[in-house]
Amino acid sequence: MQTNIQYEYIPIISSTMKARYQYRFYPTDQQRQSLAQLFGCVRVVWNDALAICKQSERLPSNNDLQKLVITQAKKTVERTWLSEVSNIPLQQSVADLGVAFKNFFSSLKGNRKGKKVGIPRFKKKTNQQSARFRIGGFSIKGNKIYLAKIGNIKPIWSRELPSAPSSVTVIKDCANRYFLSFVVEVEPVNIDAKNQSIGIDLGIKTFAFMSNGEKAESPDYSKLDRRVRKFQKKLARQPAYSRRRNRTRIKIANLHNQIADTRKDFLHKLSSKVVCENKTIVLEDLNVSGMAKNRKLSRAISLQGWREFRTLCDAKSQKYSREFVVISRWEPTSQVCSECGYRWGKLDLKIRTIQCLNCGIEHDRDENAAKNINKVGTGHCHDSKRTQRNCKTTSVAESVEASRITAPSGR
Repeated sequence: MQTNIQYEYIPIISSTMKARYQYRFYPTDQQRQSLAQLFGCVRVVWNDALAICKQSERLPSNNDLQKLVITQAKKTVERTWLSEVSNIPLQQSVADLGVAFKNFFSSLKGNRKGKKVGIPRFKKKTNQQSARFRIGGFSIKGNKIYLAKIGNIKPIWSRELPSAPSSVTVIKDCANRYFLSFVVEVEPVNIDAKNQSIGIDLGIKTFAFMSNGEKAESPDYSKLDRRVRKFQKKLARQPAYSRRRNRTRIKIANLHNQIADTRKDFLHKLSSKVVCENKTIVLEDLNVSGMAKNRKLSRAISLQGWREFRTLCDAKSQKYSREFVVISRWEPTSQVCSECGYRWGKLDLKIRTIQCLNCGIEHDRDENAAKNINKVGTGHCHDSKRTQRNCKTTSVAESVEASRITAPSGR
């Protein structure tokens, strides 16, 4: 049997932090029917509430929406079946819609950090389905979880929960896999670090080149990716809403899950190793969305999961009491010698090795960038302007021409 667990850390203002633990489970046929009914009710409540919000001039409160789409809807002939499922996930669906609108308006005003959040959209039957139970809608009985009006579910306990969960979310993904996601509180862990700091330069073939000389090769997704493209072409030729098209859709979802699980396992292991061994972790703020516009590299960049790796390092740094630093994307980390600080300018991607004309040291491009990232993140930078003044006779163009070029390594 296949098991799957993931955890992400959600910082809060206290000595503890919230973590999410996810376990896979295999429901019985009766439970599948009950869960399908629950997912359908949650989806309908969300869509009804969203339709009311879009038609209203002013956003209604959660209490008003619950009265309209749950309490009063149950009394109608079209929505009487809402009474057959637990009321807690339905109320939570309306509350989640309120949070989604709050995040959307905060993003419009610029009060929310990160990428812009879009307006909430209607849920589809073919997308991932979920239903959240708060305290009172679930209970833990030994190695089983009781869900209101669903019954006892036995997940695959790959590890123990560190504390009592505050909520549990039932998830069904696009490939018809079922998961239980628990939100628990965890205590920070104090582990002595071997090294003071480390800088990490992210790439494609070599996923991470570190300032201490270590490399982490990215998993090979090419075979699975070719199969995804093959089935996507087949899906495009099949009639809409046909059984064969649905089977092809599930095959594509399974292949995407294999890629995602492989990537997630690799990123979790690498991030845990980096955070546990180093006191300060330094990464570069990459413009991933801009880099993905490159027609030749967009697919390879999208498969790497650079943003997910940054999120994991940030979250685990809080767990292990580490310092996580992200330097500006405009820092010329690949244009400066990490030994003397001489700046040679921009280099073509095919140039993987370069020899500094100022100090004569030969650098690997990625290792040199990782060392510069570490220096910038820890505040130990060379005065590159002073170094350039001492070497006025050598231009940037001459330094590039004199660079040693090796075979491309898939950067």
